[in-house]
Amino acid sequence: MLEKTKKVFRIRNTAIRKLLAEALGTFIVMVFGLSSVAQVVLGKGNNGEYLSINMAFGIGVTLGIYAAGGVSGAHLNAAVTITQCILGNISWTTAVTYIIGQFLGSFIAAATVFALYYDAIYDYSNGNFTVSGPKATAMIFSTYPAPNVSLQGAFFTEFTATVMLILGVLVIHDEKNNAAIKCAQPMLTGMLVLGIGLGMGLNTGYAINPSRDLPPRIFTAIAGWGTAVFTGDHSWWWIPVTAPILGSLFGVFIYKLCIDFHNQPSHETEHEKEQAGVETS
Repeated sequence: MLEKTKKVFRIRNTAIRKLLAEALGTFIVMVFGLSSVAQVVLGKGNNGEYLSINMAFGIGVTLGIYAAGGVSGAHLNAAVTITQCILGNISWTTAVTYIIGQFLGSFIAAATVFALYYDAIYDYSNGNFTVSGPKATAMIFSTYPAPNVSLQGAFFTEFTATVMLILGVLVIHDEKNNAAIKCAQPMLTGMLVLGIGLGMGLNTGYAINPSRDLPPRIFTAIAGWGTAVFTGDHSWWWIPVTAPILGSLFGVFIYKLCIDFHNQPSHETEHEKEQAGVETS
C-alpha cells in the first residue's frame, strides 16, 4: 500500500513538474512576442517594426525551449502536443497536462503584457478597447486576418505555415536523419519561427499555435474588449485553433512519407557508420 502511494505521488509530482515547465516556457515565448507587438502598435511604428516582432517571437521560442526542454520536451504548442498524442508518443493524460500548462502560461503572459502596457494602451485608444478600426488594440494579444483575406485563405495560410513549422521541427530533431546537435536545437527552432514570420505572416499574423492565440483572446474578452474578439472577422477565432492542429498532423504525414519511412533505425545507422569507418581504415 505504501509503495502504491509513493508511486502515485511520483506520478503526480512528475505531471506537475511538466505542467509548470510548459507554463513557464510558453510564458517566456508570449511575453517576448506580445510585448514586441504592443511596442510596435502603441509606438505607432517609432519603436519597432514587423521584423522586430518576428525576431522577438524567435528569441522567445529559443529561450522557452531552453527553459522547459529538459523537463517536458518543450512542446509549447497545443498542436504539437495533440499530434504527439495521436501518434502515441504521449498519453491523453499527459497531453491534457501539457495543454493546461501552455494555456496557463499564455494567459498569464497576456495579463502581464496588459499590465505592463496598460497606460500606453489606454492613452493610445482613449480608453476604448476595440477589435477593429484605426485605434484597435486587440491585435496586440491575438491574431486577426488582414482585411483582404477570406476565411478560406486565412485557414490555408495557418495550415500551410504550421506544416512548415512541424517539418522544420522534425528536420531539426530527427536523430535517424541529420539532426542538429542538441544544444543548438532551441536556437534553430527559434530561427524557424522567425523564418515563418518573415515569409508567411502577412495574411494572418502566423498564429501556428492554439496555445499562442486562444488564451490571450479569452483574456482580452475578460479585460475589456468583450465578445467581439470571438465574433469579429466572421468569427475568425476558431481558425488559429483548428488549422494548426490539422497542419501539424499533415506535416508529420509528409515527413514520414518522404523521409522517416525510408530511414533505418538509429542504431543500425550508427552500425553502418562504424562499419564504414573500419572499411576506410
